[in-house]
Amino acid sequence: MAGRLLLFLFLFLTLGDAQFLSGQRLKPRLQRDRRNIRPNIILILTDDQDVELGSMQAMNKTRRIMEEGGTYFSNAFVTTPMCCPSRSSMLTGKYVHNHNTYTNNENCSSLSWQRQHEPRTFGVYLNNTGYRTAFFGKYLNEYNGTYVPAGWREWVGLVKNSRFYNYTLCRNGVREKHGAQYPQDYLTDLITEESIRYFRSSKRVYPHRPVLMVLSHAAPHGPEDSAPQYSTAFPNASQHITPSYNYAPNPDKHWIMRYTGPMKPIHMEFTNLLQRKRLQTLLSVDDSVERLYNMLLETGELDNTYVIYTADHGYHIGQFGLVKGKSMPYEFDIRVPFYIRGPNVEQGSINPHIVLNIDLAPTILDIAGLDTPPDMDGKSILTLLDTDRPANRFQVNKKTKLWRDSFLVERGKLLHQRLEGKEVSQEENFLPKHQRVKDLCQRTEYQTPCQQTGQKWQCVEDATGKLRLFKCKNEGGGAKNLQRGVANRQRPISIKSQLYQRNSEACDCDLRPLNLRPSVLRPFNKKPFFSKKKFKVLKSYSRNRYSRSISMETGYSGNHSLVGGAWGKPIREESEDDFSGMGGVPNVLGPPNSIKVTHRCSILANETVKCDTGVYKSLQAWKDHKLHIDHEIETLQTKIKNLREVRGHLKKARPLECDCNKYLYKYKLKSKLRYRGGNLHPFRKGGVRDKKAWLLKEQKRRKKMRKMIKRIRNNDTCSMPGLTCFTHDNQHWHTPPYWTLGAFCACTSANNNTYWCLRTLNDSHNFLFCEFATGFLEYFDLNTDPYQLMNGVSSLDRAVLNQLHVQLMELRGCKGHKQCNPRTRSVELGGREHGSFDDYRLFERKKWPRVKRPSSSRTLGQIWDGWEG
Repeated sequence: MAGRLLLFLFLFLTLGDAQFLSGQRLKPRLQRDRRNIRPNIILILTDDQDVELGSMQAMNKTRRIMEEGGTYFSNAFVTTPMCCPSRSSMLTGKYVHNHNTYTNNENCSSLSWQRQHEPRTFGVYLNNTGYRTAFFGKYLNEYNGTYVPAGWREWVGLVKNSRFYNYTLCRNGVREKHGAQYPQDYLTDLITEESIRYFRSSKRVYPHRPVLMVLSHAAPHGPEDSAPQYSTAFPNASQHITPSYNYAPNPDKHWIMRYTGPMKPIHMEFTNLLQRKRLQTLLSVDDSVERLYNMLLETGELDNTYVIYTADHGYHIGQFGLVKGKSMPYEFDIRVPFYIRGPNVEQGSINPHIVLNIDLAPTILDIAGLDTPPDMDGKSILTLLDTDRPANRFQVNKKTKLWRDSFLVERGKLLHQRLEGKEVSQEENFLPKHQRVKDLCQRTEYQTPCQQTGQKWQCVEDATGKLRLFKCKNEGGGAKNLQRGVANRQRPISIKSQLYQRNSEACDCDLRPLNLRPSVLRPFNKKPFFSKKKFKVLKSYSRNRYSRSISMETGYSGNHSLVGGAWGKPIREESEDDFSGMGGVPNVLGPPNSIKVTHRCSILANETVKCDTGVYKSLQAWKDHKLHIDHEIETLQTKIKNLREVRGHLKKARPLECDCNKYLYKYKLKSKLRYRGGNLHPFRKGGVRDKKAWLLKEQKRRKKMRKMIKRIRNNDTCSMPGLTCFTHDNQHWHTPPYWTLGAFCACTSANNNTYWCLRTLNDSHNFLFCEFATGFLEYFDLNTDPYQLMNGVSSLDRAVLNQLHVQLMELRGCKGHKQCNPRTRSVELGGREHGSFDDYRLFERKKWPRVKRPSSSRTLGQIWDGWEG
């Protein structure tokens, strides 16, 4: 009996210990599983928010949450200061030249973007690994709301560009319209409500699955409608008045900066009100950040969530005389705010390393535990967030962290060579001629003698050792000194001769001499849409606008433009009279100094409209003549519509037979070949490619002409071909504070504002070097000129310019993070002694002291303030 009792006690104690040990093992396992849950990621994105003009000073709640609880990157930039290109770079982690979204229109949310790049955004990668992904707010400027982009489980995307009221959303594939009621229709508050609701429901249904949310706000983008409770805030906002405010004219900068003169008083009043309304819209974003923070605290997810706050690009308000806008390569447009807080992120610190918008996608992937794809150009910034504490007591010195100190700023793409005999416009301030010739002579096609078929140029070294380009006069091969008969027997038949030889398999075309007038022999592609006289008249209409142009007669030696076409014409001060005239094509049948448009009205030489006296004295005559003009416009519009239908029918019913009218060869003009199918000569290679290029060029030209006619018809006196202009009147803003000073016009950018810039920032250099598509060069040393007031390219040696050009060209063609994150090569600037050109400097990260940011936006230009470099 005693033995059984002892055995029972032994078994009871053994089983109890086993259950206790299993319970002890189970509890740490649950805790370990809980700790290993991947973190949540929340990206808060604003639209057009600057950092140089003091916009963050209005967001006290955001600064308190993100600065005290995270890290602020004081040198955050975007690689393209435009909405759609920058957002595309954020989504894909690529430079613009790798995702091909160059502007807010071209390839922005296009079919090519949807097929090639949209399936490779960070949302797709995280969705495939189990993240619950959600997007709220503005996506891309040309997003039409007909589909849900790949990778997003919850989708509430804004259709088209930013608006605060009266917009359309695509909610998971269903379009819904919103009105102008506050707060249910106010976009900033709607994004906040939807995101909080989604996060709470996701954690309630899937508590162990991480969440990725993007909150893409419209603020402070136009139309700058603030919430009603903030419509009286910031009555004396003046942070935008920096040393570069209204600093104009700028004869040492590129074309649009030379064209822009000082602002008028009405423009300056507008900039003050615009700054105030922009700051008011940001107050709602400030409330949104606080609400998200409180929600994370309530759900217990704050310590397991990374929160990133940034903008798609900066903004300028009055800088260099530009009333408003972006798209410039200067600091106020490329610098953005950038905050991050989360696990293992040092709190209350300022990080001076360069962070780009292309780093967002690799960073988000790294947070989720994924490797960066090799085609992404950016890098994860998590390595910069590690503290400097040694890993163990034996590791005294940490390994040096290498990080980029240079990056590419690009806008637009290289202009296509014009097909009508006009080359890309150039300015005087380009690379030296010998350097450009040397670069061209490196090509294989220029190194062979003029004996290759289709060779146009040959590179020859003269007696002095200089390289020169000579045009090949005998295209197609053959020597000049041969006898004509021998050459005809030995050399192959030229391409030109083959065009006129009979071929049994070719088309049997009758090429007999035609009795045609010289005008008929003109190539089809040379036929203008309007005659030159008519085009000048149409152009004069659009030039009759409000202008702030200045005279180009300056003493700066490097600014006399050699640009052809519209850019090369002298710019004069124009009248501010209201446009008047009809929208049809004028008839050049009037007196020598006027153009007779109708039987009672003419356009004089001074671009004013003059009608018969009876039109001004008789109300009935005025009504009859206006009715006659309306009838003529309606008749022409009907005729144009019918012609377009016929043209569409002809395109569909094009015969498949050989077109024998392609070449018109006249007996008396054998030396000239008239070509009806393209702009380029038919002897050149790639005829099909050239024809497609010509068709594309023709479509763009006709589209440009249609826009001009539309501007004339709508009495648009502000727009001008080649310039980006806007009008503003008392009806533009529908929420207080209102604009009451009347209408005005201003031009903010130009079509030739295409550039590639090298931005370098390290312990010894801080400069911006830009090459524009026109050939113009700009260089700014921001250590001595933080507001980029003076172009210092003339102070650089040509050898330094060549070195900068080489580095810039390498970045322009880079692909992948291994090529696109270089260390700047040593360049001698200002007589400093550095290593050789091929040496790379090592830049060791130091323990930067905690710096208190200045309270005034004027000191933000000193980006090295407080940095012991």
